[in-house]
Amino acid sequence: MSLSQPHESPGGPVPRILLPYPPDLIGGLPPVPVAVWDGEGGAPAERVIRETEFFVLPYGRTTAALPLLERMTRLRVIQSLSAGVDNLLPFLPPGVMLCNARGVHDASTAELAVALVLAALRGIPGFVRAQDTGTWRGGSFASLADRTVLVIGYGSIGSAVEERLTPFECRILRVARTGRPSARGPVHAMAELPRLLPQADVVVLTVPLTEQTRGLVDAGFLASLRDGALLVNVARGPVVDTDALLAELRSGRLAAALDVTDPEPLPAGHPLWSAPNTLISPHVGGNSSAFLPRALRLVRAQLTRYLGGERLENVVAGPGR
Repeated sequence: MSLSQPHESPGGPVPRILLPYPPDLIGGLPPVPVAVWDGEGGAPAERVIRETEFFVLPYGRTTAALPLLERMTRLRVIQSLSAGVDNLLPFLPPGVMLCNARGVHDASTAELAVALVLAALRGIPGFVRAQDTGTWRGGSFASLADRTVLVIGYGSIGSAVEERLTPFECRILRVARTGRPSARGPVHAMAELPRLLPQADVVVLTVPLTEQTRGLVDAGFLASLRDGALLVNVARGPVVDTDALLAELRSGRLAAALDVTDPEPLPAGHPLWSAPNTLISPHVGGNSSAFLPRALRLVRAQLTRYLGGERLENVVAGPGR
């Protein structure tokens, strides 16, 4: 069976579970009728759309899936394979539960966050450009050791970032929506940012995109950072005011490493491409070899709960929230 083609289980009742992966790849599921659709090719059969109760969205294919939602008259659960669901919430049908993929992207996104920090501080982009021209480019560069890293958005991804930063002998400051103690130290509330920002050499953004975090990193936020600070965004592009960031980058006062941008995809000719002290990766934080095994475990666990009449995890909207 080609995954690019909609597939229904032969015979039996109409499938009421729509998955992006074949059941044998997920494993451990009871023999229930399913349909498989990975978001490419044609849409599933209309009768499958009408009868679907549990829809696991194909990763990276949300745009293709959205038109199906209003036709899914029996839909009860949408399981996203993304940690952020800001692009789904406006289209969530009334009475439908939405679950995110909390935990699935922690390892991969945290790895990239640390990679961006190290690459930006140690001048790796410049070395790559110099290698292209056969130029031996030496010099002294900033180390992560002895630096203060401010992690804003201390959820599962933020915690995973700290876990990977700890061996680098840097000081970690943690910020979340509300303050609380944690095993590694205090988590400060967002209200404390004015006091914490001037202490940071590196700021790592791992917040979800909400009305409260949209435009969080504005001109005032950036002005509070010390000269030479590095801003790393592995959250969502609109968390940062692009124009305000560009002004700081052009002045040479700040540096940035961005896996997400606003707009996105970043169009050719956009000034961020040529901004000084800027490293850009094309929103690949969660898309690594670590994704699939974790996604399959999540889908298996959620379907097992659903079919067993148990409470689902990672509910972010709708009934059960």
